[in-house]
Amino acid sequence: MEQKTARLTVLIDPDKKKAFETLCAQQDVTPSQVVRRLIRDYLAAHGVDFSPGGAKGPEAG
Repeated sequence: MEQKTARLTVLIDPDKKKAFETLCAQQDVTPSQVVRRLIRDYLAAHGVDFSPGGAKGPEAG
């Protein structure tokens, strides 16, 4: 089943953005792929169920 996507706008220092984009290119990944992985890891580390229909955080218990 195809999932829809949502846009997340982030403000970042231009020098950090350039360094991030350069590193991503060197590693043959897109910045979006890295950010999605960081978000998944952060949610998992804090026990947040982000599966479809399971948008519960640790405070929902």
